[in-house]
This record gives sequence, structure tokens and C-alpha cells, in this order.
Amino acid sequence: MEVRDRWGSRTSFVLASIGSAIGLGNVWRFPYICYANGGGAFLIAWLVALFTAGIPLMILEFGLGHKMQGAASEAFYKVNKKFEWFGWMAILVGFFIVCYYAVIMSYCFNYGIHSFTLAWGENTAKFFEKTIGLTQSPFEMGGFKKYIFLGLLTSWIFIVLSVWKGVKTVGKVVYATVIIPWILIIVFIIRGVTLPGAVDGLIFYLKPEFAKLLKPGVWLAAYTQVFFSLSVGFGIMIAYSSFLPRKSDIVNNAFIISMANCATSFLAGFAIFGALGYYANLLGKPVADVVAAGPGLAFVTYPHIISNLPFWQPLFGVLFFLMLLTLGIDSAFSLVEAVAAGVRDKWKLSHLTTNLSVGAIALILGIPLTFGAGLLWLDIVDNFINKFGLSLICLGECILIGWVFGSGKIREYVNSLSEFSIGKWWDFFIRFITPIVLLFLIIMELKDRIISSYEGYPRLAEFLGGWLVIILLPIIGIILMLVKRRGK
Repeated sequence: MEVRDRWGSRTSFVLASIGSAIGLGNVWRFPYICYANGGGAFLIAWLVALFTAGIPLMILEFGLGHKMQGAASEAFYKVNKKFEWFGWMAILVGFFIVCYYAVIMSYCFNYGIHSFTLAWGENTAKFFEKTIGLTQSPFEMGGFKKYIFLGLLTSWIFIVLSVWKGVKTVGKVVYATVIIPWILIIVFIIRGVTLPGAVDGLIFYLKPEFAKLLKPGVWLAAYTQVFFSLSVGFGIMIAYSSFLPRKSDIVNNAFIISMANCATSFLAGFAIFGALGYYANLLGKPVADVVAAGPGLAFVTYPHIISNLPFWQPLFGVLFFLMLLTLGIDSAFSLVEAVAAGVRDKWKLSHLTTNLSVGAIALILGIPLTFGAGLLWLDIVDNFINKFGLSLICLGECILIGWVFGSGKIREYVNSLSEFSIGKWWDFFIRFITPIVLLFLIIMELKDRIISSYEGYPRLAEFLGGWLVIILLPIIGIILMLVKRRGK
């Protein structure tokens, strides 16, 4: 009988799970979402979402993976052979994400090199567009950017090496890739809040607008942020928990990892908005006029801030993009390990064969994104995969485990292992609250997509980049389910 991989220690598992949950979104998405949805008031909705949906889903995935001792595909296969395709669908959501996530890491590699000379100059927007060869339309592919490809290749070398021997390698790597970004975030918090005008930025970040709590959109934003931030729905936490020793605390780990992730998001806001306050002060504009999120913050706004720091600009530039890289690589290799674990469980392949195969396929799929239209396609696919693919997976988990398998079985199992128990409130959230919220999210997003196109992209581009992926996920999952298992 094959011996399953095991984490070297509880600390390794906790750090790896935290590293997976903490990603680029903690730095460039959460602070903006908080500011745009009521500041300090949004934190109330966010915490409610965390405790009513985020942590219950984390406990569900940890309990499922540990009880079934398998990756997502294997775990749902053991729940019921008919559900194996659903496990593959969860894995495929993560696989599609890591294909373009590595391209963002490539941007970070390139900008880390540019930081030594502050090559972006004063017009950081024009430099970013030139660097990636940005085109005006998704159907205008533009030229091949060899440096973006080289960064992509470098990213995949680091990702594959990080999971070379599965959790044995991951358990060692995370000590660096989790602790280093935490240290760097602290450095940027100190640097950010001590800059002239930083207070104005922090006020914009945290100023409570309690009236916004009456708006459904704020609650939708809170639940969406929690779902996407905790890495639930990708198959990662199911795979990671399957590598825990049989006697492992499930509930405590779920709370520790969830709270650590959310604390990182909150603290990152001080670094970002402190710097944005300084930037607004520098330009003589209101903070609201310089607030940005996503790639625009990381590759346009922040480089401009770095260039205008009082001292050590190249150093802070290198450290900023090192922080983004170390934040990104944990999320990337956890997504790869979720895929690799599923492949190994079904076909009993070696770590070497699995990791090289998964990495090579993802690298090839990422090459089209190194062309000028790459960022546009990345944005379209990311929006649909996260808002529809991930939401559907989380909804499916609640239905299959809460109603078909029986949430009580998972609750009793995790309680038998944990220092403190969860009550029937957990079943209530998994069976009712979380699926209702998810269903509402999906319906609202579907309504928006029918009424208007996403960010003004052509409808055909939305279909090809978004809907086609969503349609393919269950089809590929069913095909993988039907392929004969090895060693069964």
C-alpha cells in the first residue's frame, strides 16, 4: 500500500495554508474594496462574512480532505463515485488561475529588475503599456514580448522547484515565502505611515460610512472578498489537509489560518493607503483621485510613488516587487500542488512526472498571455473564473456535503480531532446561509453580465475568454472522471 505524503510539522501545514490564502489580492484588492465600500463600516460586513461563510467553508474543506485522505477529485470520489467530476472541476478552476497567475509573477520579475534603475521614469502608465505591449482590443494580439516570456519561464522554474517533492519541499519553502512577505509588509507599513500626507490616505481607507451597510452591494463585496481571499474552492485546502497526520486539530487550524489571512489583508491597507496619501499630497490632488486597485496599483501607481520617495528609491522598488513575488509564489505553487495531488491520487504517477507535466502544460497555456493582448485576456478570464467558477464550486460543496453526504458527518469527524468543538450552527451555515449568499452572488453577477459587458469588452471576447472556460470545466472534469484509474 502506498504511503501518503505527510507534512513535517503542524507549523509547515499552517504556514503553507496561510501562504496559499495570502496572495496578491491581499495587497492590491482588499484595501481598495474596503475603501470603496464604507471603509471602517465595511470591516463589519467583512467579519460577518468571514465567520458565517469563510471559516465554515475552510472547516468543511479541511474536514473533507482529512477524512477522505485525498485531493479534491479523490475526496469527492470517496463521497460518491458520481461526484468525482466535481472534484476535478474544483482542481481545474485552480489550474486555469495559475496559468495566468504566473504571468503576473513575470511582470513582477521584470519590474524587480527595472527597480534597480527606476526605468519606468515619470510616465509609469506609458512604461507599463510599453513593457507588456498592451493593445487596444482583445482581438488585437500585438507582438510577442520575450522578456515577459522569460519572466514566465523563470516563474515556472521556481514554482515547480517549490513542489518538487510535494509537501516535503513545500513544508521547507514556506518558511521563507511566508515569513519574508510578512516582514516586508511591516517595512512598507512603517514607510507608508511615516510619509507626509499618510494620515489623509489612512482616513480614506478606514473612515466609516455606516449608511453603506444598508446597501446589498457592500455585503456582496464582503462575501466575495472572503471567498476569494481564503483559497476555498480551488481544491487546495482539501489536498493540503489530506497530508496531515491522522490525529490533527482541524477546527483550530481553520480559525488560525483564516484569521492570519484576514489580518494580513487589513494591515496591508496601512502600507498601501499610507503611500497613496503621500502620493496625493505630492500631486496636490484628493486621495480619491489617486486610489487604484489591481495591476494599475502595482505597476503604475506604486512605481510612481517609489520614484518620489525621499530616499533609497531603488531599494524600496526591489523590496516591493520582492514582496509581490513572495506573496504570489505561495498561491501559485499551492494551486499546482492541488492539481498534482489529484493526478497522483488517480494515476499513481511520481512527483517528478506529475510536477513537470503540470508545469509544462500551464507554461504552454500561459504563452498567449505574453503577447500584447495578454493582460486583456487575463482580466476577462480572471473575472469569470473567480466570480462564476469559484462561486459555483463553493455552492456545490455546500450542497454535496451539506445535503447529500451530510454536514453532520463532517462536523462529528472534525470535533473528534479538535481542541474545541463546533456546534450545529456550522451545519446551519453550510446548508443554508452560505449557499443562499453564493446563489444570490451568482444570480446578481449573471444579471450584470446579461445587461452589460464586462469592462466594455466585446461580447465575443467575453464568451471566448470567460463563458467558454466555465462551460469547459465540467466537461473536462467528466472526461477525467471517466478515464480509468490506475492501481484501483
